[in-house]
Amino acid sequence: MNRIPDSKSKKFIYCLLFGVASWAAWPAGGFAPLLFIAWLPLLAIEESVLRKQRAGEKARLYGWSYLSFFLFNILTTWWIWFASPFGMFGAVLANTAIMAGVFQLFHIVRRKLGDFFGYASLLAFWLSFEYMHLDWDLTWPWLNLGNGFAAYADMVQWYEYTGTQGGTLWILLSNLLLFSLLKENNDMLKKKWWQPTLLIALPLLLSFVIKLNVKETNDPVEVVAVQPNIDPYNEKFSGMSSSEQLAKILRLANSKITPKTRLVVCPETALSEGIWLNDLYVHPQIETIKEFIKPYPQLHFFTGLNAFELYENPSLKSATARKFKDANAYYDVYNAAVNISNEPAYNLHYKSKLVPGVEKMPFPAFFGHLDAFAIDLGGTSGSLGCKDRPTVFKCGNIIAAPVICYESIYGEYVGDYIRQGANLICIMTNDGWWSDTPGYRQHCQYARLRAIEMRRDIARSANTGISCFVNQKGEITDKTTWWTDDCIRKDLNLNNELTFYAKYGDYSGRIAIVISLLFLTASLVRTFLRKK
Repeated sequence: MNRIPDSKSKKFIYCLLFGVASWAAWPAGGFAPLLFIAWLPLLAIEESVLRKQRAGEKARLYGWSYLSFFLFNILTTWWIWFASPFGMFGAVLANTAIMAGVFQLFHIVRRKLGDFFGYASLLAFWLSFEYMHLDWDLTWPWLNLGNGFAAYADMVQWYEYTGTQGGTLWILLSNLLLFSLLKENNDMLKKKWWQPTLLIALPLLLSFVIKLNVKETNDPVEVVAVQPNIDPYNEKFSGMSSSEQLAKILRLANSKITPKTRLVVCPETALSEGIWLNDLYVHPQIETIKEFIKPYPQLHFFTGLNAFELYENPSLKSATARKFKDANAYYDVYNAAVNISNEPAYNLHYKSKLVPGVEKMPFPAFFGHLDAFAIDLGGTSGSLGCKDRPTVFKCGNIIAAPVICYESIYGEYVGDYIRQGANLICIMTNDGWWSDTPGYRQHCQYARLRAIEMRRDIARSANTGISCFVNQKGEITDKTTWWTDDCIRKDLNLNNELTFYAKYGDYSGRIAIVISLLFLTASLVRTFLRKK
């Protein structure tokens, strides 16, 4: 068939088509329905390689798929360059290599087990890859396929049952079904056009019905989100004192606070001066905030901070602890959030999903000595400390999930807050590192997916970028603009109901791992039997 590329030049064009179509579908400004056809060129290349059966052709497939995924990665995440050119190429090249490896594995299984099991293995392998990509040292789920519908929240209201992996399965199934019809002849597509149409239309109809039936509980609390717009390169960690930054934050917050305000949400590392945890209760900046909220007995003040923990006894130090140069003692550095109120005790949450190469050196047993080369995206670079699970902030009837920046990409992780009783999500971030690029807009759109998965209202405070509120249907309101000082206020509804996804997380990924192991075992057995 003429749709299968039979020359290097055609394969190159097909690689371009895959990369450009995937990028053109991606949030924040993309057209998401393109994802239903974006994989057709790559599947056509794989079909061509399978038909030729020539020596070395399998290795060439890895090259073609690497080029395809490289274009997808570089076109959608090039903006990391503004934080670090080295970091951008590291993330793109590593993620591309893994994606191409997964696709190559599918091709091998298809050779061994035939079309049906081969294409089924692509679904299982890709879901397994995305699931494992959520929880290992090179974690980078930014481009998990289900995220592609973030700007089209009305299409995926059913994520409350499946999470983003449901979207990944939808995309791959649609591409595989359409390709199976196209690769034979035009008559086949004419006869069975209704199959891919139904596969795409039914989830859309289901999403429409679900959205109509989402009813937010009328349990409002007044929340204020602050966007101080402090330049992360020239002001935040040099050029503007921490006391001046705090004064700006309090001035903005004061412009919106009313006697009914229950929460003030400030960005990640808003308290840029490092605070030792044993000095937390007497630190001047904390005391300043305490004085500020004193007239409001029910007010809780959430803010990000750089926190330091001292280990005077070296035997008690953590794996990420750093040694003082002039003493036999160690300390940990945390990207943290604190809940300050008129109560005597404070709540602390330590960021647990750390950015590889920025806040955490991958595979420390091998690369721990390279901590000094970590990308500086927050005043303190190198491997940060973290805790095993997130901490919720309890504020009377409000139980808030303080989600710090990168943590908002992880659906199952955010679900851990919800299972601890969180009825409101507060995202605290600093998206100013990437300049005025798609990076901060993509990050904001991903919050819509968390709102749908958990059916929780969201207050999003960004240092700069987009601060906003998101309702339980994933609709953004009160959105701020790039590079402006701003403060917004809104009544948000609390919700204590658990969605199916909040209860069970990425169950599809766990199932996919089991199925993937079965496919791999069957392929090995088939190879052994053929040799016998």
